[in-house]
Amino acid sequence: MKRFLSLIIVTIALSACTPIVANRGNLVESYKIQEVLPGQDTKDDVTRKIGSPTTVAPFDANTWFYMGQLTEKTAMLDPKIKREKIYVVTFANDGYVDKIVERRDGRADVPIVSRVTPTTGNEFTFMQQMLGNLGRFNNAGKTSAADTAGGRTLNR
Repeated sequence: MKRFLSLIIVTIALSACTPIVANRGNLVESYKIQEVLPGQDTKDDVTRKIGSPTTVAPFDANTWFYMGQLTEKTAMLDPKIKREKIYVVTFANDGYVDKIVERRDGRADVPIVSRVTPTTGNEFTFMQQMLGNLGRFNNAGKTSAADTAGGRTLNR
């Protein structure tokens, strides 16, 4: 029985270290991109052959980007990029493919800025926030905003 439990515990421990593989974006294979022929294929043909673009250039509808990456994450470690491909397909004004370029420079990591935006106002401690409202609400001698209309007190 002890051997059986030991075997189960070892199996569970080893399976916890199994990497998680994720496919992000549209990872177009080389043989599919070779099917797209410049000067012969239109936007519809490209969509049919390699799929919808990952994104379209914001200021040029004739530039399509196909970006994809295969990542692998083990336990709580950061994911590592195993494969990454970026293709840029540009179209001429007549709607036919002008050129296809594979970008090898990849992407740029954008650093996270740790600045804090200053705000106006008061900074209260927890106790100031809790005790600051004591006596502000439900006073018997005072009227609330719901009891007044345009500065006049309503009779109930």
